[in-house]
Amino acid sequence: MKKGLPQLGGKVMVITGAASGIGRELALQLCRKGGHLALVDLDADGLQQLQTELAGIDASRRVTLHVADVADKARMGAVCDEVIEAHRTVHLLVNNAGIAYEAAFPQTGLEALERVLAVNLWGTIYGCHYFLPQLAKAGRAHIVNVSSLFGIVGMAGQTAYCTSKYAVRGFSESLFEELRDTTVGLTVVHPGSVATNIMKTAEGDDPQLLKRIADWFEANAIPPASAARQIIKAVEKGNPRLLISPEVKFADIVKRLAPVRGNKAIVDLTVRALGLEDMREKRRRQWQETMIDGEPRS
Repeated sequence: MKKGLPQLGGKVMVITGAASGIGRELALQLCRKGGHLALVDLDADGLQQLQTELAGIDASRRVTLHVADVADKARMGAVCDEVIEAHRTVHLLVNNAGIAYEAAFPQTGLEALERVLAVNLWGTIYGCHYFLPQLAKAGRAHIVNVSSLFGIVGMAGQTAYCTSKYAVRGFSESLFEELRDTTVGLTVVHPGSVATNIMKTAEGDDPQLLKRIADWFEANAIPPASAARQIIKAVEKGNPRLLISPEVKFADIVKRLAPVRGNKAIVDLTVRALGLEDMREKRRRQWQETMIDGEPRS
């Protein structure tokens, strides 16, 4: 069955994590293509600013704002009701909202791990659960689930984030198969280094390390507008998988050829590229201490 949304004009699109980064750029570009937008984010001020900018692009586009934590099951159900009441239908759902946490596993508290999974994984699942029946009613429709480079590569210091993004990948690939003979398509997206706010707002056990990573992203990562353009093209063509940025494509090939050694090679390259050799040594010391005293954080 033919998938994708080649004609986006007049379609209704739901975007989570819309107030900044890739979500914001998707909203701007989809507005220019003539789409109506339901924008979801915790950042009410950011949504208001985006709505003003969208009105300057095309005031005839219908734009609704929905302040919500995607990890809140009841609130996401209510968001779906609000969107249908305002727009009557939905053609595209983009599950883009995400957070990051940087720490080795023994230094990652269970509450932090639960929060990352709640936003990155359960937020995606809730979006699909509540909106899929509406997408099915719309005829041709599409879902975008945002995974990551770290849904392909296991990275030290990213156990929480990798767990969530590998899970988004598995969920999406399974759901794609279930939707194969339906009118709803699905694209799972694997961004690499994109200059969004995710590292600026990330939490972890080393604020200086987080700042160094955030500064590297700001100086070297591709702009969110580029990622958004690629995602829109994938939606229009109905592509089931999108690898954004050269390092993701390289990592995907290496992992296919050598799943274990390839993963180590990619991690080594990433550490060197970011200048984080001292971070690696710190993590080794932390693990040695943990193995001796046996006291992980609660």
